Amino acid sequence: MTYPIEGSCQCGGVKYRLLAAPQMVVACHCKECQKLSTSAFSITAMVNASDLEFEGEMAEWSRLADSGNTSGAKFCPTCGNRIYHFNPAEPDKIKLKPSNLSDTSIINPVAHVWVSEKQDWFTIPEGVKVFDKQP
Repeated sequence: MTYPIEGSCQCGGVKYRLLAAPQMVVACHCKECQKLSTSAFSITAMVNASDLEFEGEMAEWSRLADSGNTSGAKFCPTCGNRIYHFNPAEPDKIKLKPSNLSDTSIINPVAHVWVSEKQDWFTIPEGVKVFDKQP
């Protein structure tokens, strides 16, 4: 894989560059991620904040996670496309939503979390780590 990889929201109002490989990619099956993705799960790439460059204005929303941490989200205020999640207590860590990258070949989840809430019809591939809840 060659970096940087460009990414953007649906309308192009928010653009970004991923400068280095993610630390890991995870599929989350919790009900909140199902609502977010309007699908069976949401993909998250764990990256260092210093490995991202953003262009464009983003809106912010947050909620209290089951862990007790704040789950913040940044998204395009025009098209609503989610760009990343973050915990304000850990500003150096970004939970990038990588499905809007121009090259999505880095999306290969090494773990599936919150499988206690997964859709019955989805089969998790063999060889990946599986967690009932958040590890």
